Amino acid sequence: MPSEPTQIATTRSRLRDQMPVTKKWAYFDHAAVAPISGSAQEALRAWTEQAACEGDTVWLDWARQVSETRIAAAELIGAHTDEIALVPHTTAGINLVAEGLDWQAGDNIVTLDDEFPSNLYPWMHLERLGVETRMVPTAQGCVDLDQLADHCDERTRVVSVSWVGYANGCRRDLDAIAAIAHRHDALFFVDAIQGLGVFPIDVSKTDIDCLAADGHKWLLSPEGAGIAYIRRECLSRLTPTSVGWNSVVHAADFSRIELDLKPTAARYEGGSHNMAGFIALGASLRMLLDAGTKNIAAAILDLTDRAAEELVALGATLCSPRSDSASSGILSFELPGFDPVAVRKHCLDQGVAFACRAGRLRVSAHGYNNDDDLAKLFDALRSACL
Repeated sequence: MPSEPTQIATTRSRLRDQMPVTKKWAYFDHAAVAPISGSAQEALRAWTEQAACEGDTVWLDWARQVSETRIAAAELIGAHTDEIALVPHTTAGINLVAEGLDWQAGDNIVTLDDEFPSNLYPWMHLERLGVETRMVPTAQGCVDLDQLADHCDERTRVVSVSWVGYANGCRRDLDAIAAIAHRHDALFFVDAIQGLGVFPIDVSKTDIDCLAADGHKWLLSPEGAGIAYIRRECLSRLTPTSVGWNSVVHAADFSRIELDLKPTAARYEGGSHNMAGFIALGASLRMLLDAGTKNIAAAILDLTDRAAEELVALGATLCSPRSDSASSGILSFELPGFDPVAVRKHCLDQGVAFACRAGRLRVSAHGYNNDDDLAKLFDALRSACL
């Protein structure tokens, strides 16, 4: 067995070889919009060539590749392929639950006060039905489980949290939150976009009912192609709200008009797929699966741990929790006395990409980022602070 440092170096090198962005950028903005992988780039190139030169004569092969994406997505999270819906974005996956449940006035949803808007607005929109959205306070993304439990009651229908907080990078204990949700007979929904592909997750062991994530962040794929997981037992509880020709068992037989919904999560895929996007997503998923999410997570945490130490030495104030269980690929920080927008612009000019969120700087590192990238990041930050 290779030692951990050797395995980390191998993982970095293996992924880096497949990331064209490294030729120009030290890229630390995966929590926003990531560069696509070389595998996804090649898949898109092949699709556009076929679409331009062959038209729909190769449509069945595209459909086969999309099916392979569904298989890879299921493998990534330990689900069955029948539990995977291909969706255009995380928001669509959230709305499968928000609009699909049979809500009654007086019901409530419990979520966190630092959620990305996509995991708030679909729930808040249910106020029109008399449904309350309860937001649990967090501290740098950390969840007080007792407080979370206190927000739940006999009318709680859904507990919905992000696996990793987008602003602070706090990785949540999904097993503990699932136990609280199910103790109150509520569904447990996870917005997985900030962790999927780079941290291990297994829905056969962690009792998640529904999950969604787009591919344009850590999955290194184009925008507009994501996945949703709906546990088999939940299919009958979530009414499809956007049905179409592709929702039914006989989807290819357009002359047979019978509303016989598919007995799988594919019932939520009403119309035509974003073929190019899902084919590219499948290529990146296979690349990440081949590298192994445990290996990718180890590479990310190794680099962000060292980055956190250097940030403190630089005089930065860390706004992200750093512990074995809560750390992620996201580091949020402040540089007292310096304008974060100006710092980011200076670093972009130096070939270093990261984000500015809510008056703070946010670095988000992937498994392919290496020591050279880290050196460029801190060279740029130091020169920005002169």
